[in-house]
Amino acid sequence: MDRLEAFRNIAAEAGRGDLVFPTNVNASLKIQQVLNDPDCHLDTASKLVMTEPLLSARTVAIANSVAYNRSGNEITNVNMAVMRLGFRTLRSLVAAVVVRQLGNKPTNPTLRAMSNQLWQHTAHVAALSHVIARKVTFVDPETAMFAGIVHEVGGFYLLSRAEEFPGLLDGDPEDWIEYGEKLIGRGVLKKLSVPEQVTEAVEALWYGFRAMPPVTLGDTLLLANDLAPVSSPLHARAGATTEQTATTIDFAVGEGTLHDILEESSEEVNTLTAALMF
Repeated sequence: MDRLEAFRNIAAEAGRGDLVFPTNVNASLKIQQVLNDPDCHLDTASKLVMTEPLLSARTVAIANSVAYNRSGNEITNVNMAVMRLGFRTLRSLVAAVVVRQLGNKPTNPTLRAMSNQLWQHTAHVAALSHVIARKVTFVDPETAMFAGIVHEVGGFYLLSRAEEFPGLLDGDPEDWIEYGEKLIGRGVLKKLSVPEQVTEAVEALWYGFRAMPPVTLGDTLLLANDLAPVSSPLHARAGATTEQTATTIDFAVGEGTLHDILEESSEEVNTLTAALMF
């Protein structure tokens, strides 16, 4: 099977919802289903989080990040962390665990390195999306962070399957964009029950359409993606630096505005990124 045929096969499976997830991902998806229930209580949510050590650690870490701990009062247990974060942020963290678990599947060193880079990129985009939403586009910051977490989930799924298809990622990376990203991405987003609003924002990123000044969730995600200091290994930027990107965007947003906002929010971005890194 040649690589383009492999892309098409994986995309066709994703389109049918016939997705192959590792066992630990399926367990996390069950947690997500319970949290999506509007009748789920806080105690139930806390107990669910504590069944997953990775999720427990990230929940406490996020609750203690500058973005969520403005008072400086450190939390040391899951119950208090869940109370501080709320259900929407908790759902984002479950999605982050799912995405990271997909990224941990490859055993091939090259694929594992690509997956680690993709997760670093994802964490930066999620953190930047949260700050940009609060200070630039004024969309819901929790939704923006969630969009940042899932925006490359199709890429993580591809990497989790790549060992089944030797040579799949050799050659022109544009083949992934043309033959895999949208079809596989849509299938995985649907499987994860990602809300339509977030799916539309991710699709805006795929097509690269940004309004100026930025106002939508899609614009927020595009800005964060462009400004992330670590690029996706599936979308390497051709020579562009974060500083160059910021200067270009700054001109459209308002001279000095974006630079000042990001500088003012650097601690928030850094602590949120660090809390998501696992």
